[in-house]
Amino acid sequence: MVSPQKSVTLSDTKFPVREYPALYVDGKNKKETLHRQNGYKFIVREDTGEILSCMTDEYKLVSNDEVLSQISPVMKGNKAVFKEANIFGDGARTSWTWYFPNISVEVTKGDTLHPEINVRNSYDGSLELSFTAGAYRLICANGLIIGTIIDMKKNRHSIYNTNLNKIGEMINDTINKCNDVFVDDFQALIEAELEKKHIASVVKELPQQAVDPFISYLGRNDMKNYWDLLNAFTWVTTHALNRTHESTHKLENKVYPLIRKMAKA
Repeated sequence: MVSPQKSVTLSDTKFPVREYPALYVDGKNKKETLHRQNGYKFIVREDTGEILSCMTDEYKLVSNDEVLSQISPVMKGNKAVFKEANIFGDGARTSWTWYFPNISVEVTKGDTLHPEINVRNSYDGSLELSFTAGAYRLICANGLIIGTIIDMKKNRHSIYNTNLNKIGEMINDTINKCNDVFVDDFQALIEAELEKKHIASVVKELPQQAVDPFISYLGRNDMKNYWDLLNAFTWVTTHALNRTHESTHKLENKVYPLIRKMAKA
């Protein structure tokens, strides 16, 4: 079991960032002088002075504060509840998750699911500004992101990408797709009988430290359908892996697409 980590609040993710021209020192002259590195700029976290990245001038900075200012009213209007936030790379990458208690499906007695939306932003170009609709397992207090269930939108940080001016519209469109698709997708997993070979396929996707907990979970639970397999996979990502590690979130994003593909095979 992974020890609990200090939670990240919405305020923690609103740290100030600023663009600075990329400069270099010309040491050939007797007196060192600064020169502009044309076409490049630094993205700096101002509260710590940390240089988060060096990007080209075509990179469009979209601050976490700007993202939250546009999506928070939409989330509030749809009665979404903030679940968690994570910061990676000293602030170079940020992830937020909300869930929707008013939209639900009961897959078995006492096991109720609510859709969730994960939003990601980066200052180093490694992540696009993205919105991913997933699912929240109400019976699991740890929470999880299990992949692209309903909708995914990715937006490159480019000065030519006009969608970056429509953040509120994009998140609202994703929310509007949650209800019918959410219920239909999970019902298909419940009705599909599990093929044992797919359990071995899941084991191959797990890091070594998660294999024994996963096998232990299988021994305690009767695996009948692909919903049961999804439960096993998501249980191990939330209980046996460190949620502050970016690799855990990358694995979680693979879970649902993989299980859905197996169920349809």
